[in-house]
Amino acid sequence: MFGLNGMRRTRQMVRIPLATNTVVVNFEQLAANVLNLAVDVILLDTTFWGGIRPCVKAAAICETFQLGVAVHSSGELGIQLASMLHLGAVLPNLSFTADAHYHHLAGDIIEGGLLRYTDGAIEVPRGPGLGVKLDREKLREYSELYQRLGGYPYDQDPGRPGWTPTIPNTRWADPKNDRPVTIPY
Repeated sequence: MFGLNGMRRTRQMVRIPLATNTVVVNFEQLAANVLNLAVDVILLDTTFWGGIRPCVKAAAICETFQLGVAVHSSGELGIQLASMLHLGAVLPNLSFTADAHYHHLAGDIIEGGLLRYTDGAIEVPRGPGLGVKLDREKLREYSELYQRLGGYPYDQDPGRPGWTPTIPNTRWADPKNDRPVTIPY
């Protein structure tokens, strides 16, 4: 099951609140969700929703229709994470803990390197704009890496070159295959 209808069917069968980053990621889907509930917690992501302002607007709609709100992370670098932290800080109805994939990153393109966790949280950056500054040398390095490797393989498995996920997925990785995975950095 996938999509809004799959989420509606799942919601009918489980008692826990549902959230997903695969549907209800824009205003059209939010309206459909309000009319025929599929997702209980709307994951606001400044990338999916188009910035901080649309996310704040979506949060207000969620408050009106008593839907939960959380801030969602997609494995972004520090600039994007800063936008997510600022978003979470201004939402009066942030009713669920924000998630983050940031701890999986090996480096960042902001001055000072990775933002730091303290007691499981990252402080909202202070200062002009989003509170972070670009490290131009790291930006150049990451740009060269992008030129060499291509786009961010968010949905790719480096252990299965050429593999692309399908929905529904019937081609699972073989857990008995213990070959080492190498990424061409």
